[in-house]
Amino acid sequence: MTIRKLAVLLVSGLGVYTGAAFAHHSFSAEFDAAKPIKLTGIVTKVEWTNPHVWFYVNVKDPATGQVANWGAEMGPPHGLQRSGWRRETLKIGDEVTIDGYMARNGANRINARTVTLTATGARPGQTLDANSSAGTTN
Repeated sequence: MTIRKLAVLLVSGLGVYTGAAFAHHSFSAEFDAAKPIKLTGIVTKVEWTNPHVWFYVNVKDPATGQVANWGAEMGPPHGLQRSGWRRETLKIGDEVTIDGYMARNGANRINARTVTLTATGARPGQTLDANSSAGTTN
């Protein structure tokens, strides 16, 4: 391999790495620690991917009866696995209660601190740490 080809590969690899690093955000850029929220809803989708696991729940507003879909951000898959999570812990149709923090922009997004599985979940009544990035620079 020539030095020129090696240099091109090295620069290309660094470009991919730095792009991924810049795509990662801090908690305070997206979420507001001064706005805690607790939601209960039905899981509609689970995205078990890096850098954060996301899941979505349909939440019914008790005042209006309207249903809104909320996205909940958790920590990275490897951190969640250390806390007892598995890919199959959340299933579509499960009811969960999420404690976390609202999005700064008012969107239906939450940074989850804990997730409690109800009787329909894989571990009924268990509360799991969601590896929130609150208070860190992750």
